[in-house]
Amino acid sequence: MPEYTTRVYLHHADVADYLKLHEHMLMEGFTRNVLGSDGHTVELPPAEYHYEGPDTRVDVLTRAKKAAIAVKPAYSVLVTESVGRSWHNLKRVKTAES
Repeated sequence: MPEYTTRVYLHHADVADYLKLHEHMLMEGFTRNVLGSDGHTVELPPAEYHYEGPDTRVDVLTRAKKAAIAVKPAYSVLVTESVGRSWHNLKRVKTAES
C-alpha cells in the first residue's frame, strides 16, 4: 500500500492551533509516527504526518486540507509519496516492549 509524508504549515498559528491540527489529522487517518525498517517507531518532526492507504497523493492532499481548514483559513500543505525514508536522531516512541 502506498505511504505518504505530509507537511502542514498553518499561517499565523500558535501551539494551540497545531494541537487542534493533530486531532483533525488523526481523524483523517494520519499519524505522527512512522515504523522504521529496524522495527522501531519514531516520532516525525513537528507538523509532519504519515499516511498509509490505497489513496492517491491528491486524495491524501484533500484529507490534509480538510484537517487544516478546520483549524486555520490560511495554510500550506505538501504531500510526498514515499518509497522509503531515512532519518537521523528522531525521537523513538516508547512502547510496552521498550
